Amino acid sequence: MTAVQEAQEGQEAQEAREGREGQQSAPFDALRTQLQEAATQFADGPDALEGILLGIVDDVDRAVREPLEIFPVCHHSPASAVAMARRLREKQPKTVYLELCEDMAPLLPELRNCRLPVAVQAFASEVDGFPPEWAPLSVVAPLTEASAEYQAIAYALDTPGVELVLVDRSSDHVFQWQTRGPGPGTGSDAVPDAQPATSPPEEESALHGDAVGVEIGDLRPRFAELEEHLLHHGRVRHWSEWWHQYVELPLGDSDHDTYRQVMLLIGSLFRRLAPGDPERAGMDEDRERHMWTRMREHLAASGTDPADCLYVCGAFHAASRVAEFGVHGADTFEITPRSASTWQYGLIPSSHTAIEAQFGLAAGSVSIAATQWAKNLRRTRVQPFRLAGQAGTKKPAKGGRTPAPAPAAPEGAADDRLTGFLRRPPVLDRLDEAELLGWSVDIVRAARRSGYLASTADAIAVFETSILLAGMRDRARPTPYDFQDAAVTCIEKDTVPGRRDVRRLVEIMMGGDRIGQVGYDALPPLARDVHDRLAPLGLKLQQRGVQRALLDMAARPEVARCSDVLWMLRQLMPPGTARPIMGERRLGEHPIQESWDIALGTHQRALIELGYEGVSIEQVLEQRLRRTAYGPRATTATVLQAVEDATLYLRSRRLADELGTRALEVLATERSVDGAPEVLRRVRRLLAYYRTGEPALPGWIEAFVKTGYAHYCTLLPTAFTDEDATGGQVAAMLGFLFSMESLALSLGCDRTQLELAFAQSHPREPAKVALLWAAQVQLGLLSRARLRARCDELLGNPLVVPAYPRYLSGFLHALEPVPQLADFVVELVSNAFARLPDPVLLPWLPTLISTLRAGGAEAAPLLIREAGRIFPGRLAALDAWVPPWLAGPDPAAGPPAAGAGGRGAVLLAAHPAACDAVAELLGCEGSWAGDPGARGAALLGRHPDTAAALEVLLTG
Repeated sequence: MTAVQEAQEGQEAQEAREGREGQQSAPFDALRTQLQEAATQFADGPDALEGILLGIVDDVDRAVREPLEIFPVCHHSPASAVAMARRLREKQPKTVYLELCEDMAPLLPELRNCRLPVAVQAFASEVDGFPPEWAPLSVVAPLTEASAEYQAIAYALDTPGVELVLVDRSSDHVFQWQTRGPGPGTGSDAVPDAQPATSPPEEESALHGDAVGVEIGDLRPRFAELEEHLLHHGRVRHWSEWWHQYVELPLGDSDHDTYRQVMLLIGSLFRRLAPGDPERAGMDEDRERHMWTRMREHLAASGTDPADCLYVCGAFHAASRVAEFGVHGADTFEITPRSASTWQYGLIPSSHTAIEAQFGLAAGSVSIAATQWAKNLRRTRVQPFRLAGQAGTKKPAKGGRTPAPAPAAPEGAADDRLTGFLRRPPVLDRLDEAELLGWSVDIVRAARRSGYLASTADAIAVFETSILLAGMRDRARPTPYDFQDAAVTCIEKDTVPGRRDVRRLVEIMMGGDRIGQVGYDALPPLARDVHDRLAPLGLKLQQRGVQRALLDMAARPEVARCSDVLWMLRQLMPPGTARPIMGERRLGEHPIQESWDIALGTHQRALIELGYEGVSIEQVLEQRLRRTAYGPRATTATVLQAVEDATLYLRSRRLADELGTRALEVLATERSVDGAPEVLRRVRRLLAYYRTGEPALPGWIEAFVKTGYAHYCTLLPTAFTDEDATGGQVAAMLGFLFSMESLALSLGCDRTQLELAFAQSHPREPAKVALLWAAQVQLGLLSRARLRARCDELLGNPLVVPAYPRYLSGFLHALEPVPQLADFVVELVSNAFARLPDPVLLPWLPTLISTLRAGGAEAAPLLIREAGRIFPGRLAALDAWVPPWLAGPDPAAGPPAAGAGGRGAVLLAAHPAACDAVAELLGCEGSWAGDPGARGAALLGRHPDTAAALEVLLTG
């Protein structure tokens, strides 16, 4: 503690002493005197320690004297829940003020349609007044049956004449006041407990997503040295175990006044020993000012007597020292208005693991708390409150149980219960051998099922080790944490044979990870609509786990609509929600059968949050496609993908045309060719779809082809010389220009643009040089014979041989725009393997493989087909086989005979029926005149140049 803090505490202590001098005798005077004497005797100076100790007593006294009864709680504390249920039945307040976001109140009645644990959620997908990078905003408040706040909610909702008022700041103010570090979604700011080596399952611990957690009773030391001191001297591993041992068990059977004063004492202690974090302390005090302001406003508006009210809040906030504290506090706090963000509210499933992960609790602590809650109910015979008709709750027995009377307070301590509680030695529970034996047998049975070689001897060892560990930690009765350590020590081996280790098996055995569920009636309209539309499948969609569905559209046409829903869910929901096993959706295809793995119940939270974005999945998908197309990072490829999705899943020609026009706008503004391969693939698919399924092409795609032709002609010279442009991107540009050329020219484009682009292209990189040569062959500017000669020159030049594989990579990319060169590429690759030395060839093989993988869908089939046509089909013929590009003219055949050219005419004269049929098909009339064979031969003799040129073209 710094000197400034000591001076501040001393000043507060002095002010407290001066204030107490004018007071009459209070019930805590005896305790003050004892603490003052202890501070003077054991502290170096009485001011600092005395100020802390006496200030704690003052905080307790101030809260106890408040006319509006304050009920301090700790989040998910069984002792708090039992004390809450007992106090509600004794006091029966008419108004319950609860520390929970005030804008969540309308959603609480829907809890009766859910199975706990669930979380109340506020969600804002579009923000106004916050930085855009914070979106989406999400706030959750988890509830379990062992929560004191749930007991208060159930009492207020099911008791006639009782009003429940939420007084904490709104969800919007959570983000207005929250200190920003890396951004929203950081969860609770509590320091996490030390976690075991094996983390909980990701699926269960992620039920809350990235939401910010709001909890009642954030009761944990904010002074790291204090927590470390408590854990060390308490001989425990983490804070959850310390709380269970030293707070839960002692307060489980205490009376109301003792429980209340002890919780206030703990809250004041942690508050006064908190480190000097002005931002967090200021936010806590603002919450307290907000809550007391709301309560005074409600009391003034309703005229309710404060004696008939109960204020449920965390013990940390119950020991508040703000000026606005109490029903007679100062009205100086001004609540700021909310932002213009639109908030949606709903219930999402929660789990014990999700609560532990979000609020930094030890793994299994919430499950152990649920087990302790059940034990407390059996021991105290307190009847808890449960919402009528709620799933997962047992119906109370007829006539109800008679609650056990609260423990009697010691005589002479009618008001001050702290003195007796602090002086009383800890009550050591006797060893329950039957319970411990049952635990030992159960964990050995579970370990065997998980693959461990456990035996009866291990059960005995676990039993004895649990007692030994409890004795070493000054406990007469082993706690679940002692038993967990003993099981790990006696059963855990070097490796974990199954999915779960022994620590996780103990957590499951102690109660497991209970996962809640939101009922159908509490779901948003979109989620209910999804369930209704998938009803023909006959599946239990609320059930967790994966279910298989077979859709036979031929036998049951009604399930075709279910297929549409599943494909849209696959686009909108997390992976695994709807996974196709058989069947796919492509443009222009109509499936007959499909098979799906559906896990809608497992991803219920994502479905509920999807309902915050719209009332139907079609509306949500359309909104997302628009956001993608009009977003700041939209590219031509992503917008074309949105066009394809709109056609595939929504079958909306209107939306597809709108997004296609947007793709045209984005293409005109792009100055790079990064997305050219994806643009080429998607435009080809869309063109094929519209040509086969529409009477005419849409106007936007005609304009896209026309603009794209001119656009890529303009960028082509730059792309050939740009080092950042890859060979695949340039090949995609050439593929667009060559494949769309006929359509572009019919729409008014000028081929001179393409010729000028090639005239201005002067690449230096070998791969792009090869691409240029291939394009020139396609345009007729370069013959195959000349191209073969150039490649032979490259192989014959020792200075160029190391770069020859890069030329080959360029030719492989050239198969995209010029697939007719497949046989020539086979020839080049064969020559490379035949003539390149190993030091050059072997390092190039990874590049060849990666190139084939990247373009394998189109290039590999072409190469395989051409190789199968050129190479011999049998191994025996390989030795005598000569590649056709190496085989010269056959010298034994001699020069062609003079009449050889007339063999075709003789064949035509011998079989004139074929020619007659073609003439009739073309509408030509006439008869055979003279000798057609002689006429053809005479024509070839008079004009031999045409035949010679054709021979060169076919054999070159």
